[in-house]
Amino acid sequence: MIKVLFVCTGNICRSPTAEGVFRHLLLQEGLADKVAADSAGLNNYHTGEKPDPRSIATAQSRGISLDGQSSRLLQESDFCTFSLILAMDRGHLKQLNNRAPSDRRQRVKLFLDYSPSVDIQDVPDPYYGGQNGFELVLDLVEEGSRGLLAALRRDYL
Repeated sequence: MIKVLFVCTGNICRSPTAEGVFRHLLLQEGLADKVAADSAGLNNYHTGEKPDPRSIATAQSRGISLDGQSSRLLQESDFCTFSLILAMDRGHLKQLNNRAPSDRRQRVKLFLDYSPSVDIQDVPDPYYGGQNGFELVLDLVEEGSRGLLAALRRDYL
C-alpha cells in the first residue's frame, strides 16, 4: 500500500482539502485499496478540529466529502509510515526537510510539483481571505491530485 500524507500549517484548510480530493479521485479510479491518503499540520493550532467550514462547503459544492477528518499534528513516525509526504507550500517543505530524518528526506516533496500545468509552486493559504481563496485552493488541489495520481501510476502502480 502506498501512503500519501498532505501537510500544511494547521491542517484545517489546504491539507484536508488535498486529502479529500485525492481520496475522491482514488475511489473514482478504483485505487482506494492500493493508495491511502491522510493529512497533518505542522502546528497544533487546531488539533482535533474538523476542517474549516469554508473548505468543507467548497469541496461539497463539487461533490467531494471531507467527512471524518480532524486536524492532527505531524508526528515523527509519519516520516517512516508514509511513502510520500507532500508539502502544500515551500515554507512547509523547508520545515518538513528540517524535521525529516536524513534517510527519509527523499519522501518529502512539494505538492504542486506534480502539476506541471500550474505556474505556481505554493497552494496559497485561504484562511484569512474570502471564498475565492477556497475555490482557488480546490482548483489547484484537483490539478495537483490528478498529476500525483499519474505519477504514482507511472512509478508504482
